[in-house]
Formats: sequence, structure tokens, C-alpha cells
Amino acid sequence: MKAGPDIVLVLARATNGVIGKDGGLPWRLPADLKHFKALTLGHPMIMGRRTFDSLPGLLPGRRHIVLTRDPQWAGEGAETAPDIATAIQIANASPVMVIGGAEIYRLFLPIATRIELTEVHIEAQGDVAIPYPDPAQWQETARADHPAQGDAPACSFVTFHRRAVQ
Repeated sequence: MKAGPDIVLVLARATNGVIGKDGGLPWRLPADLKHFKALTLGHPMIMGRRTFDSLPGLLPGRRHIVLTRDPQWAGEGAETAPDIATAIQIANASPVMVIGGAEIYRLFLPIATRIELTEVHIEAQGDVAIPYPDPAQWQETARADHPAQGDAPACSFVTFHRRAVQ
């Protein structure tokens, strides 16, 4: 049996790996925002400072735990942590949702148990990218495809679980 909470990475990624542009998302995708809310509501969210700053405000019904190296930083409504272990301890829950950015995803990837990925079916322009989940480590366990609607591109909501160690 695994010790510790379930760590869930929640992210949207374009076909070319882009996840961000100029501190925000490079697309407008209302279905993904609803999906994000459904996944994270009632759970603590761990994020980096830039991700916290990019939010439109505090997201209701969720704790905002900000991983930052700056011990002086404070954001209204945010709890701060200097490292992964402290962030998980502050969260004191399972699951814990990790919502970005790329550096935070990289830090949590080795201990993540699940990835909730929105595949955005476009080649996006952006300045932050991450690789697709490695099929040797991650198994796709669910997929829901959604067609383009108006200006919003087609997307797929995909769930991955970490493969058992052989």
C-alpha cells in the first residue's frame, strides 16, 4: 500500500506541448474551465507563485497553497510553503491537486499518482511547454473527447494513472 496522499497533476496541454503564454493560457476553452472546477472543488491546490498571480482571484471552495522560494512573499488568501514536503503537509488531505506551472509539475511528477490532462487539439503559440506523459510510467484510464465549439478548439479530457512498478 502506498503511503501519503494521492497527488494529482491537473493541466491543459496543446498538441505541441505548450501549456502557457505570457503568464496565462494561450486559448479560451470554457469546457476545460468547468472540468478544472469539477476536478479541484473541495480539494487543496498546490501551485507556484506565477500560477497564483495568473488566477482571476481566489477560486471558491479550494485552498490555495503556493510553493515559493521567497519567505517574504504573501498573497491574500494563500498559504505558503518553501518545499514539496511542507506543501503536502499543509494540504493535509487526499487528493492534493497540483495546478502548475511547469516547474511545479516537474517537481511533483516523481510522486504524482494521477494526471488529469486536457489535450487541447491545436498547435499553440506559447513560452512554456512540457512533455506528454511517458507511456512507460503512465497508463491512460479514461478519455472524453469534445468537439470544437465556436472559437474554442476541440479537446479531450484524459486521465492517467501511474503504472505499477514491475
